[in-house]
Amino acid sequence: MLDVVFLAMFAVIPVMGWSIYLVKYRQRYQLHKRIQLTLAAILLAAVTLFEIDIRLYGWEHLAAPDGEVANRVYVALYVHLVFAITTLVFWIVAIGHAWRSFPAVPAPNEHSPRHRLLGKLAAIDMTLTALTGWIFYVLAFVVGP
Repeated sequence: MLDVVFLAMFAVIPVMGWSIYLVKYRQRYQLHKRIQLTLAAILLAAVTLFEIDIRLYGWEHLAAPDGEVANRVYVALYVHLVFAITTLVFWIVAIGHAWRSFPAVPAPNEHSPRHRLLGKLAAIDMTLTALTGWIFYVLAFVVGP
């Protein structure tokens, strides 16, 4: 699952960027909504499966067969977790706000500025989550101890 999530983020970030482009420059609000909800569902499923896998099988033995995981790997993991957790919060808040504030067929309204801000924060945080996740992965499983 580590490899799956690592590779999946190479797709998630461009799709998220495309979705933002569609809404910002093409006013494709409904398509943006569908893409974002699909991304959220896929990421929720992937992260859930990933967490189950990590809880069942761990990861340290893969990073350092001798049991000695380098401190830099844990630092990278903790930095990544800060972004991953805040991304989850931003996405929940942004999706919840959109769900309550926009009609079934979305269109700009008085709630748009707040949604834009929440979306921007979520997109930046998701990008930082991906970058820090990739750094952790490389340090733990490519570079090694």
